[in-house]
Amino acid sequence: MAHVSDHIHPSELTKVTRLQMLAKQVVEGFCTGLHRSPHKGSSVEFKQHRPYVHGDELRRLDWKVYGKSDRYYIREYEEETNLRCTILVDKSGSMAYRGQASKLSKHEYAVRLAASLAYLMVQQQDAVGLMTFDDRLRDHVPPRSRPAHLRAIVDALANAKPGEDTQIGAVFRTLVPKIHRRGLLLILSDCFTELDEMMRALAEFRHCRHDVAVFQIWDREELEFPFHQRTRFESLEGSEFQMLDPAHLRETYLSNLAKFREELRAGCFRHRIDLVSMVTDQPYADALAAYLAVRNG
Repeated sequence: MAHVSDHIHPSELTKVTRLQMLAKQVVEGFCTGLHRSPHKGSSVEFKQHRPYVHGDELRRLDWKVYGKSDRYYIREYEEETNLRCTILVDKSGSMAYRGQASKLSKHEYAVRLAASLAYLMVQQQDAVGLMTFDDRLRDHVPPRSRPAHLRAIVDALANAKPGEDTQIGAVFRTLVPKIHRRGLLLILSDCFTELDEMMRALAEFRHCRHDVAVFQIWDREELEFPFHQRTRFESLEGSEFQMLDPAHLRETYLSNLAKFREELRAGCFRHRIDLVSMVTDQPYADALAAYLAVRNG
């Protein structure tokens, strides 16, 4: 069977390997000894048959197979966790923003954070999947708990590129029927969209009994607006730009920012959604700690 990586240039494979190694280092440095899921063994799925040997429990005999083959076979099962998680990563144009003092764009930070979260859950034997989106769903890796599954997630993350405009609410409504089983949804986004529409979509996720946590990704410049000289401001989701004097914008910008953040906070609180604010200069371990708080909350 062909693997996703069979169609990737060697330079892209190097990027995938580095991303997976980064995730491993972040997680192992943060929570050594916490890899076992407290929910392990809550349900099981069939794995394979094997011949009966003396000492096996008779209740595990597959009598249907015996009736067809006249031989005794044991049904073996693979333990599942009762946590299924889907990580939703925003790859819209606004996520490409990187301040002058920042080492990573918001999208690059989200990719590394998503890889770390996925690695953590696979190590805990939780089932984890991935969806990337901008103006529509782009990549979809269904949840699995096997260690080899991590490569498929990292492949998709390493090759994601921000670009298109997005309306998060409209995109999320198309995702509701695609996430069939109840689980945990971790959304990595700057949430730059029409909030009322986004909240209605998140409410649909909650109506389907999903637990939802939003990791809102910021660049430090977006929060502090540290511009003093005449500056060219460009739209990352279009071709518009303006040359403006920041002194005339600062007060209005910070006021609108505070209003936006409060409306998002209130909406998440109303729908019992966890909201975690992350800045691209923060360690990924801070987000892992926030995830574990959500998980254990």
